[in-house]
Amino acid sequence: MSTSPATWPSPLPSNDGLQHDIAAGVSVRVTGGCHCGAVRFEADVADVVEVHDCNCSICAKSGFLHLIVPHEEFRLLTDPSALTSYRFGTGAADHLFCSTCGIKSFYQPRSHPDAWSINYRGLDEGTRPAVTIRPFDGRDWEAARAALAEDEKPARQPG
Repeated sequence: MSTSPATWPSPLPSNDGLQHDIAAGVSVRVTGGCHCGAVRFEADVADVVEVHDCNCSICAKSGFLHLIVPHEEFRLLTDPSALTSYRFGTGAADHLFCSTCGIKSFYQPRSHPDAWSINYRGLDEGTRPAVTIRPFDGRDWEAARAALAEDEKPARQPG
């Protein structure tokens, strides 16, 4: 287990306003965190989101529903020293757990190095956007990531 603070996000001030344009769509501010409240965050996300239900060894046991949020749209509201880091396998993903209650409310996924993966289930009631749940075959991670990358490509314009 690693506890290097260099991997943890720094608390940042909130943006003004609850809604703004994200990729030409409406966004909402979501809030969430761990069970005991030592880890709290907010993020700006689309008002309708897709989350990934992964079946890899850690996600299958924890029930994590991945909501991918670009780093610039996420703000840690509490002291990052409340987080404990855990890495396994390739070590590319940085799993961040509350040091007090053990809940992983967000982490740095290897699939999206420029974004955080927030656990949709860790969002506060009343701030959760509408959701579509999509399976992600984390047991065959390389193939699933390749398919996800293909789906994330912008649609080609006719002509």
